[in-house]
Amino acid sequence: MRTAIHPQYFENAQVICACGNRFTVGSTKEIIHIELCNKCHPFYTGEQRFVDSASRIQKFQEKQKTAAEHTAKKIKKTEDKKQKDTTPKTLREMLMSIK
Repeated sequence: MRTAIHPQYFENAQVICACGNRFTVGSTKEIIHIELCNKCHPFYTGEQRFVDSASRIQKFQEKQKTAAEHTAKKIKKTEDKKQKDTTPKTLREMLMSIK
């Protein structure tokens, strides 16, 4: 077997959570930073909160808002089209509208 090809293994690597919780594990990194742990994760704490680090909720809400505006424009356009007089005009009506 070849020697010196494996990374260094740390028996007491520190894991640091965003909530301040710290614990030790074995890892190839000496210090590991995480966003959630068993002390602050909603599943373990029983709290109902959104864990959204990539702003996915805001992006989804913006898409919904844009879609609602688009459908409102489409509905208004169809209503305007219905209200517009679509009956054929007589020659007299066309000549009267020019003046």
